[in-house]
Amino acid sequence: MADSEYAVELAGITKRFPGVVANSDIDLRVRRGEVHALCGENGAGKSTLMKILYGIQQPDEGTISVDGAPVRFRSPADAIRAGIGMVHQHFMLADNLTVAENILLGAESLHGIGAAAKTRIAELARTVGLDVRPDVLVERLGVADRQRVEIVKVLYRGARTIILDEPTAVLVPQEVDDLFATLRAMRADGFTFLFISHKLDEVRAIADTITVIRRGTCVGSADPRAVTSRQLAEMMVGSELPSPETRDSTVTDRAVLTVEGLRLSADDSTAGEGGRPLLDGIDLVVHAGEVLGIAGVEGNGQTELVETIMGMRRASAGTIVLSGTDITRAGTLARREAGIGYVPEDRTRHGLLASQPLWANRMLGHQSRPPVSRGGFLGLLDRAAAKRDTQRIVEEFDVRTPGIDVAAAALSGGNQQKLVVGRELSGDPVLLIASHPTRGVDVGAQAGIWEVLRAARARGLAVLLVSADLDELIGLSDAIKVMLRGRFVADADPATVTPEQLGAAMTGADGAAA
Repeated sequence: MADSEYAVELAGITKRFPGVVANSDIDLRVRRGEVHALCGENGAGKSTLMKILYGIQQPDEGTISVDGAPVRFRSPADAIRAGIGMVHQHFMLADNLTVAENILLGAESLHGIGAAAKTRIAELARTVGLDVRPDVLVERLGVADRQRVEIVKVLYRGARTIILDEPTAVLVPQEVDDLFATLRAMRADGFTFLFISHKLDEVRAIADTITVIRRGTCVGSADPRAVTSRQLAEMMVGSELPSPETRDSTVTDRAVLTVEGLRLSADDSTAGEGGRPLLDGIDLVVHAGEVLGIAGVEGNGQTELVETIMGMRRASAGTIVLSGTDITRAGTLARREAGIGYVPEDRTRHGLLASQPLWANRMLGHQSRPPVSRGGFLGLLDRAAAKRDTQRIVEEFDVRTPGIDVAAAALSGGNQQKLVVGRELSGDPVLLIASHPTRGVDVGAQAGIWEVLRAARARGLAVLLVSADLDELIGLSDAIKVMLRGRFVADADPATVTPEQLGAAMTGADGAAA
């Protein structure tokens, strides 16, 4: 090992793609044994820089050094051999394999598959606080334990520098605290972390150093002990953010969505322990001008609730009424035509056609209504009108793109999300179902989406908001319901509840689900 205080040094890194410079002459030094946070808007170049460090992409210019020694990574395997690991935001685990099998997969040559491997896995599991049997199927683990398995995977392969991509995106506050305790203990043992996050309060809580990237270049570093979250956000966007506004209630007494006795039975492939239903006796009402927030640890029925209301799943029992009309047996298209806008939790699966241009995605799910259609579902699609309206959405929602003819896949995740939100609000819906509307979106775009949702609510829109971001739920909602194991177990007042109290209700720690 070369004698260097830096675990990783990037010098003059430049990466160009057709029509865009993703990274421009970036210098980044990460000291050994520190948590170094990397902040920036979506499309700022963070992901590209980390892909270069992890060997997924190669720079057009610049150099990389690890522990003081120059390296050239042509693949992630090269980076792994140099002691660099990456834990992706979307976990790379096989649900049908055990914990041990996931850790060993592709690394059998290191310690075999016998006693030596089991001993090493047990050692690393203690390091990260993973307290589950190695023969347990991953599909039975919660989100926090899955993340620990991912960390053990990279440690097993010899990583001493670990890239964490949005590691707290789906964790409740107590799980975040546990993760941070693990990182601090590992830091004390000499591990180094590159921590990518949009949650600036958390960045300030865990980081030793913060580097801000804006539009492909480093614009500065910050001491987390001396900078505020607002100052960090303004470094990221390059301008002052609007001051938070107090708001009066806009909730009316007109019910837009009424759900009563909703039940969704578990089929053989999704049944929980004891055949527990996925949804069990769900009642809710969303009024015009109201945001009703749904809180819950992922996997407790939020996805099934949204998909059942949208008609993507057929309810076993119960009724769904929209603006006085029973839509329980209506199809998804009919529900859209009745006035439901839908921001799905997985935009790549249910919100976009990645290979199609932006203007074609503007028509997706709205092909039977103006301005993209002339004459209803069987009428003609008006491509010119679709293109004009796509351009309006791009400008109004600050979708950063070279043009409306590029494929949706060419946009960063945050810009894809802004396109979807803009499209769904353009149909003049009476109800918007927004499932994780700002997941993976930077602080500037997040503020913009929040402002749009508040303005739409003030105009009388009813919003059903599902989010893993507890600050988002508290900041946007007029009322909050907590889901646990397919049932509502608690109600919360956003004016008084804390994230910690919500987190306790979500995990059943407050006794609500006893």
